[in-house]
Amino acid sequence: MGDSTSEFKPLLDQSVGYGVVVGVGFFFAALMLVLTTLQAKFSKYSPKSSEEFTSASRSVKPGLVCCGIVSAWTWSATLLQSSTAAYTFGVSGPWWYGVGGTIQLAFFAMVAAKVKMNANGAHTFLEIAKVRFGTGAHLLFAFYAFLCILVVCGSLLLGGAATVNALTGMNVIAACFLLPIGIAVYVVFGGLRATFLCDYVHTLILFLIIYLFIGHVYGTSPETGSIDAMYNLLTQAAIETPVTGNQDGSYLTMSSNQGLVFGATTILSGFAGVFCDQGYWQRAIASAPQTTTKAYMLGGLSWFAVPWAFASCLGLAARALVNNPKFPTYPNPLSASQTSAGLAAPAAAAVVMGKGGAIAILLLVFMAVTSAVSSELIAVSSLFSYDLYRTYFRPNASSAEIVRVSHYFICVWAVWAGAWATILNAASIDLGWLFYVQGVVLSPAVIPIALTVTWSKLTRTAVYSGCIIGAILGMLAWMIGCWKIFGTINVANLAQPYSALCSGLTGLLFSGSITVLVSLAKPDNYDFSGTRAIAIYDVDVIDSEEDRKTDDESSIGHEAATNQDEKEPKSPASLDVRPVGQGPPLPAASREELMVVFKRAAWYSLALTLCVAIIVPLPMFFARYVFSESFYTFWVACTIIWVAMSGVWCIILPVWESRGEILVILKGLFNMILRREQ
Repeated sequence: MGDSTSEFKPLLDQSVGYGVVVGVGFFFAALMLVLTTLQAKFSKYSPKSSEEFTSASRSVKPGLVCCGIVSAWTWSATLLQSSTAAYTFGVSGPWWYGVGGTIQLAFFAMVAAKVKMNANGAHTFLEIAKVRFGTGAHLLFAFYAFLCILVVCGSLLLGGAATVNALTGMNVIAACFLLPIGIAVYVVFGGLRATFLCDYVHTLILFLIIYLFIGHVYGTSPETGSIDAMYNLLTQAAIETPVTGNQDGSYLTMSSNQGLVFGATTILSGFAGVFCDQGYWQRAIASAPQTTTKAYMLGGLSWFAVPWAFASCLGLAARALVNNPKFPTYPNPLSASQTSAGLAAPAAAAVVMGKGGAIAILLLVFMAVTSAVSSELIAVSSLFSYDLYRTYFRPNASSAEIVRVSHYFICVWAVWAGAWATILNAASIDLGWLFYVQGVVLSPAVIPIALTVTWSKLTRTAVYSGCIIGAILGMLAWMIGCWKIFGTINVANLAQPYSALCSGLTGLLFSGSITVLVSLAKPDNYDFSGTRAIAIYDVDVIDSEEDRKTDDESSIGHEAATNQDEKEPKSPASLDVRPVGQGPPLPAASREELMVVFKRAAWYSLALTLCVAIIVPLPMFFARYVFSESFYTFWVACTIIWVAMSGVWCIILPVWESRGEILVILKGLFNMILRREQ
């Protein structure tokens, strides 16, 4: 295996790292500010309103929500950790990583339908818990919500900083602090809708770069040359460095014991990362009622292609090219710490495309980090402003005050996120460690949180007992499992897949079982009338006398309605989610229609789970099948077709759905320019 401490030689200058992190970061911030300004001027939506700032006026169309889900769920871990799995286990790694993030989005589609049905006026999932179960459950879920955001921000920034450092030599601490700052700028000015616009641009670049790498690895690069050449290189790699627990030590088999355990831990980590993250609830809240579930269905299917295609390409290329003189750690493979830091994909990119590949991977990881961090910033600002500030300090806070407080919290959290990532880095915690431990610390809350908005029989006692006992048992299983399997409890062993699986599985299953059994022992019969009465705080875009004077023209037709509605929050019982005074309301989505949507989501999530988690991988696992050259070609072709289709949904669909709004903005801009020229 050679010396495991080989240095990863940077291909780019530090100036490139700073240029991307600072220059490109602020370019995107400027672009988003321009788009947000145009939208506020020429459309009916303004980020001065709390409803628009935190929930995009609950009117986002499914294509853009789908794009936002793909972008927000494409962490640095999605690209780097999935490639690490491919480098370590072979073809099973990217597949199981995709499964571990897709089925949760499918199941969350059901929750999204229930949110629209039972709590359409909510801004956060904590608001729903507060109304249904009171302060205790609210604070308990708040603990898990903030813990989730801490883990996610740490994972994003550490993965991004490690990649920037490896490729350019840029200081890790500088990267940790500079990455969130440019993001905070456009989130502060544009709110949730700005993050959707940013998500679209980032996702466009993400797919274009993935297509670029696929073309090089399977086509034009002389280092790999073709799919056949990749097959031969991977076959040779299995002879030189066989995988323990894989059939014949091959990288070209789904029969991988380590891959299966990795799949289980990824699924647990994914459930924790979706259901405890306010960012995903925020997108469910932001989407139009009738299309919420459709957006999550498309989002899950589209996202699956990202880790599967990307890691099958670059992760396996890293393993195939270890002995290539251009490999950054040649003549040695990546060390354990370099592998855990997620450097397999950057290493492969450097070989197949040289400095261009290093720049592309740098830009790709930067896009992933900024897009996901923007989602976390708007999520954490909503938690602070609605669930702490308005709930416990200023119950009568106005819409404008909530927006102002959200701005403050976004800035504070951006700085804290950099400090938090620096603390983790100093403690030698890396991307791989956080990836596995995410399921450990968050799994006990998954089922109680999901059932809060979906199950009428759930009780307050069941929520407490499920979360707390599940967490205690999960921690015990973590320590005992680590001790029994590895003989020593230490930081490195606690983040091994087997240790994480012991804890995550125990926490999830016992928490869920206890929650359900305690509820059934003395069931509630909640009718959700309380959560349906959570108020939508109407837009008060016209907050001052000066604004009223400048907006006389647009407000004449709605003066009476606006005056009446500014006095008190509007009930969401009718699911009328259009801000008052800004055009006709959306058609009311009846509860019967939403129940049909919920059932459709249930069948969809069941079918998708059976397909990707059981029907495709398990027969190949138990048959101990090693890919032939023709089957490997078919496998690669499937990844390419799937990622091509995902690009269509994420790039073309949002533009097509928003063509009317785009034309209105372009027409307004054209008329403004024309008037100035005259």
